[in-house]
Amino acid sequence: MNAPNYDAILFLSFGGPEGPDDVMPFLRNVVRGRNVPDERLQSVAKHYMHFGGVSPINQQNRDVISALQIELATNDIDLPVYFGNRNWQPMLADTMRQMQQDGVQRVLTIVTSAFSSYSGCRQYLENIRDAQQELDFPFPQVDKVRVFFNHPLFIEAVSERIHEAFSGLDAAVNDGELIFTAHSIPMAMADHCLYEVQLNESAKLIAERLNWQRWSLCYQSRSGPPTQPWLEPDICSYLTELADKDPSRAIVIAPLGFLSDHLEVLFDLDIEARQVCDEKGLAMARAATVGTHPKYIELLRILVEERLGRRESAAIGDQPPCRDVCPADCCLPR
Repeated sequence: MNAPNYDAILFLSFGGPEGPDDVMPFLRNVVRGRNVPDERLQSVAKHYMHFGGVSPINQQNRDVISALQIELATNDIDLPVYFGNRNWQPMLADTMRQMQQDGVQRVLTIVTSAFSSYSGCRQYLENIRDAQQELDFPFPQVDKVRVFFNHPLFIEAVSERIHEAFSGLDAAVNDGELIFTAHSIPMAMADHCLYEVQLNESAKLIAERLNWQRWSLCYQSRSGPPTQPWLEPDICSYLTELADKDPSRAIVIAPLGFLSDHLEVLFDLDIEARQVCDEKGLAMARAATVGTHPKYIELLRILVEERLGRRESAAIGDQPPCRDVCPADCCLPR
């Protein structure tokens, strides 16, 4: 079968406020349709206000896009890159409208998630369909690159970030514990996707590459009512238990489930998790996310080349490369 021809690439992300006045409107966008009162959003808003009401995610995504544009041009891929967000400007519907005006007919989308879950996969596809419905027909056809949790370049990029973080600790690798974190999701959602399986596989591959014996997977950033079960253990609870067993343990925290150092990484790890470590006397370093790591940018280009039919899908470990097209029952919300 011939590979499809694309007119453009859409870089699609979560979005974040870029000033204090943006915070509450942004949070209302995040929870739209769920009848969450503003009173509950105020506690989350305080996290953003701690950083001046600015989430770094938009600028970090612009940096990735700039690096990707250079990577594409260097490798003879002549496709413009558009930027759209789920919850804040540039909003996806506006970006789709601009693409339509520019005559774009078929788009390949890169979303900022390496793992399969409702919020990291299916919800983006739903957002795209909703945005298409706001346009006059014919609207651009949109495909999505596959998730890449076990691509060798992703494993290499994360491993190098962890190595950089550990080099700042006065401890031997065998004396330290590597803790991977990812955004927690409700158990009802986790039961209908491969999120846990993929996270554990990715963590195992990274630990093997680093020859790191002591590692674990924790979760962060949970929300919702306490009666609803979410993926555990929580990173701060785990650190507390670890310190009670061995307060001399050196810790490296690697936010595996995140691709950029956005606000949840900054607040949940650099403030809350570090506070626990400081109080318990644990030496801690936090690894950077892949961000604009050259191997991550190369990976994004390679994923585009896969869809253009220029190369075969690559993966390492026990899991095969993920499919390009999600089945109907993939990553259900509950």
